[in-house]
Amino acid sequence: MPANIKRDRIILSHPSGSSAEILLYGATVISWKSIGPDDSTPSERLFVSGKAATDGSKPVRGGIPVVYPCFGAPTHPDHMKLPQHGYLRNNVWQFDGIPMDNEAGVTLRLTMAPNAAMKEQYSYPVRLQYVVTLAPHQLSTDLHVKNVASSDSSPMEFQALFHNYFRCVANDALVYPLKGLSYLDKTEATPELRSSTKLELRDGVDVKKFTDSVYLDGPKRYTLRWPGGEIDINTNLNDVVVWNPQQEAGSKIGDMEDGGWDKYVCVEPGTVRGFITLPPGENYICRQTLTVKV
Repeated sequence: MPANIKRDRIILSHPSGSSAEILLYGATVISWKSIGPDDSTPSERLFVSGKAATDGSKPVRGGIPVVYPCFGAPTHPDHMKLPQHGYLRNNVWQFDGIPMDNEAGVTLRLTMAPNAAMKEQYSYPVRLQYVVTLAPHQLSTDLHVKNVASSDSSPMEFQALFHNYFRCVANDALVYPLKGLSYLDKTEATPELRSSTKLELRDGVDVKKFTDSVYLDGPKRYTLRWPGGEIDINTNLNDVVVWNPQQEAGSKIGDMEDGGWDKYVCVEPGTVRGFITLPPGENYICRQTLTVKV
């Protein structure tokens, strides 16, 4: 059975043994299992904190939360009533079918129909779909954004990001290829320093200390590598965030399990510096494909 549809989540499975579990709350992928080069059985590729809420009471700490239409605290005039990272990760999506089920993979489609409370926070008329495709060694997540405002309306502007928590030994992991990119270091002490760009000089970027770096105008193809594992991230989004709080900041996160920061690295493709501009009537698809090296 390729899709097991439950009250609050949907579990996709593939004959290869790979699987994915997606909550309707937030459309958050909380599990992705796939066979790697040294596996006899599928291994979990995502980290979810043991203290994470998965009951719809708050956004999930881990997995793949979806950020839209603002990254971090809102700065755009249209977004000022929204919480940090927008409203998709803390509202319930609707199941909208399994549009593909064959040897290549199985696809789940979810839709977001804004209710009155959402419209109070964000009134711009938009139609949203979230499409998750599971293949033997891949997981794809696509956020479809359609501007359904009248033709005489101003274009909408938004940001988007896939907040991937990849399960690995954090202190042994490196992210490539970021050398030569400009980035913002959000761990700096002052707003002035946090808004000043730095130049990345490392061949592989580690997270052995508290890391929260926004790389600008990246190559859109990245690799997270650690002894015994490798995941490739392909996207059409301009920027990428590398984040791990280490104990310095991780111990202050209420829903982070003790030592959880040692078990993951976040590599998060997005458009977060500036905004995607979408005229009325047009559609934009934010894409990522994650591939386990085999």
